[in-house]
Amino acid sequence: MPREPIRDASGTEAGTLSVAGQIQPAFPPTRYQGSKRKLLGWIWDQVRRLPFDTALDAFGGTGSVAYLFKQHGKRVTCNDALAFNHQIGIALIENDRRPLGPTDVDRIVARDPSIEYDDLIERTFSGIYFTDDENRWLDVLAQNIPRLNDRHRRAIAYYALFQSCIAKRPYNLFHRRNLYMRTADVGRTFGNKTTWDRSFEDHFRHHVAAANAALIDTGRPCRAVCGDAMDVPGRFDLVYIDPPYVSARRIGVDYRAFYHFLEGLTDYTGWEARIDYNSKHRRLQPLSNPWTSADTNLEAFRRLFRRFADSILVVSYRSDGSPPTDGLAELLAEVKPHVHVATFARYQYALSTNRRSRETLLIGR
Repeated sequence: MPREPIRDASGTEAGTLSVAGQIQPAFPPTRYQGSKRKLLGWIWDQVRRLPFDTALDAFGGTGSVAYLFKQHGKRVTCNDALAFNHQIGIALIENDRRPLGPTDVDRIVARDPSIEYDDLIERTFSGIYFTDDENRWLDVLAQNIPRLNDRHRRAIAYYALFQSCIAKRPYNLFHRRNLYMRTADVGRTFGNKTTWDRSFEDHFRHHVAAANAALIDTGRPCRAVCGDAMDVPGRFDLVYIDPPYVSARRIGVDYRAFYHFLEGLTDYTGWEARIDYNSKHRRLQPLSNPWTSADTNLEAFRRLFRRFADSILVVSYRSDGSPPTDGLAELLAEVKPHVHVATFARYQYALSTNRRSRETLLIGR
């Protein structure tokens, strides 16, 4: 991974934008797997000359690319099938200028003596992801946040909660029962322990401040929606497509499985009924997803390309993906007479040992 920040053509660090000599807010740092934050400068260099005013980020994830388009004054729709990513989109894309204030934060992090709190997280996830004290704190927060009556401020609270949970997890994932990695009394040769030992409340307040600082009002309406990319209504000048990655070995990335705990937090009252109690780490009951299987993602690409055939199509991909890049380019050429493939020189995702794969953009016009 490059040690220097990825910068755009103006020399501005990825995630920032210089307009009339003024630096605009930056997209907040995140530990979310697969985030394109450090590639934003390169992505913008590839699309900046394309004629588009309205844009759909069909697989929004962290919202970093949708935020990039918003920074440049586009009317953006940010979609994701996962409810927790939808909250991130509401907080940072749809929200223009409604920060979460200190009074609300104080109320969210405190136990209200008039409320009888459920202990779902403490009794269900003991010894799996967080300590018992941390689980009790999460139970309170997860029940206080829905009481905020403002959609955008509530989404900022969820955003800060998600980022806090990710920061305190080994590997930043919820893919296995490994609390022992944090709590073992052993020598440490890496810096994660400092982050792990930082209190949830400190993390939460930090990420609220980061989200508040990232709010930007361009005067153009943006929105966040939640659902299947095929079902997003409307017409768009440009559709950005960054689906879950399936490797050449036909192994797919299932973000719902990796971040099921965050998905549960958005539906606290319905969470218990959705848990797969046969799994050691209490994941959500599995759902089929055509984008996470090499047997079905090719047809999913074909259907999505046809659905948005009237739009400029920009596909984020990896050079060693399944289907292969050449095959995907041929598929894109079925609906677009001009297909351009751009490849980023060097980029390695966190936790990845794959040094061969290259970040790629396929642009169909």
